[in-house]
Amino acid sequence: MTTIATGFDARATDAVAEAIATLAGRRIAVLTGAGVSTDSGIPDYRGAGAPVRTPMTVEQFLSSDASRRRYWVGSHLGWKAFAAAEPNAGHRALADLEARGLATGVITQNVDGLHVRAGSRRVVELHGTMRRVFCTHCGQVFDRRDLARRVEDDNPWIRVPENVPLGPDGDVLPESTEGFRIPECSVCGGMLKPDVVFFGEFIPAEKFREAEQLVHTSEALIVAGSSLVVNSGIRLLERARRRRLPVIIVNRGATRADARATVKIDAGTSEVLRALADRLPELA
Repeated sequence: MTTIATGFDARATDAVAEAIATLAGRRIAVLTGAGVSTDSGIPDYRGAGAPVRTPMTVEQFLSSDASRRRYWVGSHLGWKAFAAAEPNAGHRALADLEARGLATGVITQNVDGLHVRAGSRRVVELHGTMRRVFCTHCGQVFDRRDLARRVEDDNPWIRVPENVPLGPDGDVLPESTEGFRIPECSVCGGMLKPDVVFFGEFIPAEKFREAEQLVHTSEALIVAGSSLVVNSGIRLLERARRRRLPVIIVNRGATRADARATVKIDAGTSEVLRALADRLPELA
């Protein structure tokens, strides 16, 4: 078994070595969750110490002016900190694996865009991206940076604090939404919605098929930084298991599918993914 000279504890060291032996010679699909971005300063939903949150549902957003006002105030207050987050060693390791032909691509449950910024080319963003906003009436798409400038022009009183309690989706809980002018589509005046899958909303079928295809064309699956509580992750893991692909789970703490993993590595995703990228051999 390969010797791993790292800062891992003995159990994690053995698990990383076993994962390298298992993955060697295989083309790998990767599924990532919020835990991959915690080292970039974006908090996890369910990890140890994560705050208790009640995310807004799609029904609340679409049906209530008050809910939309709360969403856009909080989202704007968190946007600058969220957008300033930089890819970490884990994101860069996955981009390296793809560049070497070892990884077929990344399927991510994250909306932060950090895999793209790290250099990954094939990225399936299952839950959408905070980079875009679209009109629910006419379909016009807007860059989030342009919308942020418009929000500040329409609400010159709004102040973005230097240190905000950032949430996993780049928002904060605002102290007040009074007087806030909700952004509208500049083309038709329709309702704007971030290009993300809200709680209670289905992942677009074509997006899930793209993720399935990535798994189907691979010979192993790494799940990194996901507790696999969301059903889309479990469904993709089961697609891999039906094809008898080895499944490597990298996550601090338990996940919903630990018993189904070929190898479970209980350690930080940045360190483990970097170790895998540095030590996996080239494909024959």
